[in-house]
Amino acid sequence: MQVYGDSAMKKTAFYKWVKRFSEGRESVSEEERSGRPATSRTEENIAKVRQIVRENRRLTVRNIAEHVNIDREIVRKILTEDLDMGKVCAKMVPQELTEEQKQRRVFSY
Repeated sequence: MQVYGDSAMKKTAFYKWVKRFSEGRESVSEEERSGRPATSRTEENIAKVRQIVRENRRLTVRNIAEHVNIDREIVRKILTEDLDMGKVCAKMVPQELTEEQKQRRVFSY
């Protein structure tokens, strides 16, 4: 342990590997697993998200995730990293303005 310092394998991991090899395992490479793929960030899903955003830019990440049926964090990564999009906050404006507010708004432009 002193030779390798912090990069040494922990004892618990070492004992797990000893057990696996004593049970007949011959390789340290990962075995194939069944089930869903490790990532949902495929070209097909990126294209779906791009199309959904083009059709309606007001959708939330949650809405997009529900449409494409993938995790919200994956949708967020697709939007920010793959499609180079960012969140833009809109200024909140009351729906009904008073006459004074309407006049100020006209003259401020």
